[in-house]
Amino acid sequence: MTAMMLAEWTKIRTVRSTLWTLLPSLAISAAIAYLAGSSFRTSLADRPGDFDPLFATFYSLTLAQLGIVVFGVLVIGAEYSTGTIRSALITVPQRGKLYLAKVCAVTLTMFGVSALIVPATFFAAQSGLGPYRVTLGDKGVAEAMIGAVCYLTLICLLATGITTMLRSSIAALVILLPLFFLGGSGLGNLPQIKDFAQYLPDQAGMVVLHLTVPDDPQQFGRDYGPWTGLGIMALWTLVALLGGLWTLRRRDA
Repeated sequence: MTAMMLAEWTKIRTVRSTLWTLLPSLAISAAIAYLAGSSFRTSLADRPGDFDPLFATFYSLTLAQLGIVVFGVLVIGAEYSTGTIRSALITVPQRGKLYLAKVCAVTLTMFGVSALIVPATFFAAQSGLGPYRVTLGDKGVAEAMIGAVCYLTLICLLATGITTMLRSSIAALVILLPLFFLGGSGLGNLPQIKDFAQYLPDQAGMVVLHLTVPDDPQQFGRDYGPWTGLGIMALWTLVALLGGLWTLRRRDA
């Protein structure tokens, strides 16, 4: 199992798509976080009022997650498009073990990358917020940062599972990018479809990022708390990964 995980890790770190999808996510998230913080600082100077600094901190993740989704798709979709999945299956006939090794490699990679993106985003936003910034020791900050790392990791694994089911990068991107882009733009905050959309994976994860307000009767509310939201995300991800395993074991490459 260790050898298989090392092989999957070698694939990830030696493919150019890894660099070109994850590094922009880091840069975009930090840059937009700083701009959002600066914008809030200017508006609060003119119109003081209550606001949540963590909203300004993690709003940029709604765009950075798109690169992470692309990475989650390409990490398995590229093998189907190039045909290298056949070589992998010949080398490791036990498809369940091969899939588990890939999922573990993706999880560890994404967790490490998320552990860089989230602090970079946090400190960039606080720099922009200036006198309105929060510190790591303030209430709710540590919870939100841990939740953000989990959120990005789960989003990536969800994309990997769906791509394994579809066996196509293009098909997966056609489904996932509009879903997460529209979700980040407020799809789940439309009153007409809120009752359903609030349980979509990205919408459920936004509660721990302070991008929604739990128990708020208005349109930005959710019917659950932050960790319940992450639990809903985890269930979506588990279903996607199990679906990918079922497809891999039942269909030829």
